[in-house]
Amino acid sequence: MSRRQFQTLAVPVSCLSLFASSALAGAPTPQATRPDGTQNRAVWMAQGSFGVMTHYLVSPKGNTEAEKTADLNRIVNQFDMDGFIRQFQETGADWLIFTLGQGTRYLCSPSAIYDAKLPGHTPRRDLLLELAQRLQPLGKRLIVYFPSENEPCVKEVLDSGDGKYPESYFAFLREYSTKLGALHHGWWFDSCGPHPDAYWEQWLAATRAGNPEAAVAFSGAEFCCGAPLGPICRLADYHAGEIHLLEDGKIRRDFLYPPGELYVDAAAKLRKRGQEAKFYLPDGPFVGGVQWHGLLPIDLTFSLQPKQLQPNPAPGLATR
Repeated sequence: MSRRQFQTLAVPVSCLSLFASSALAGAPTPQATRPDGTQNRAVWMAQGSFGVMTHYLVSPKGNTEAEKTADLNRIVNQFDMDGFIRQFQETGADWLIFTLGQGTRYLCSPSAIYDAKLPGHTPRRDLLLELAQRLQPLGKRLIVYFPSENEPCVKEVLDSGDGKYPESYFAFLREYSTKLGALHHGWWFDSCGPHPDAYWEQWLAATRAGNPEAAVAFSGAEFCCGAPLGPICRLADYHAGEIHLLEDGKIRRDFLYPPGELYVDAAAKLRKRGQEAKFYLPDGPFVGGVQWHGLLPIDLTFSLQPKQLQPNPAPGLATR
């Protein structure tokens, strides 16, 4: 599907490349067992090459809720599945991370639980299930992206104020895991905060209700924000690995997201004024006991726009 087609559908899309340890030259041998002796559910990522993430978000237009619901169905119905699958295959990726939804309160797949709380915000077409069904015969895997229970739009919809949250959030995840079953192979959760193990265990049980082998990651933006390198959840199957930028084959650890003055130095390196560039690269298959993995933008780093990249040449260096 062309970029023009996506724009016509008013669906903002950003693609990110995804890689695990074996995708790197000289990478260590994939390990089926974690350092603590438990199963490494994400070993297939290390055995593969790389994956692609498509951040598909629906923001329907309309003056009324009914008009927005109609536009939601129009947008999702016009998704060119054949074209998307063809382009995905052309990348050579082994797996796809695809968004169920984020930040708009609209999803790309129907949910009885979500519909009961906020009618008209899920489509008739089950785009997520269709994707899973198309990927399976190709030998490709699907990882579902969704925000954590703390994301404002998620909490606004699923928290009824009856004291049963986050249980209602877990029930929502369980509904999707059960529906997708063996057609889905993992989850990637955004904007996660720390919790005790018992809480993570509830979360993991919900995501594995349909597929006990599903590999799950929880992002605390560990790689890109200068936080501790280890995963925010030690029970996770793989490191969420959110990265803003790679430089000379290493992960940039300093936070590059605005505010702050960003520039390109004389060596063509992206820098933030007054901030030291910091780097990291794992030296083995595990980080903090979980399978290491990185998630980075293919082109620009998150909301960074070309106009923000101003040259900052050394004295006496000419620019064009």
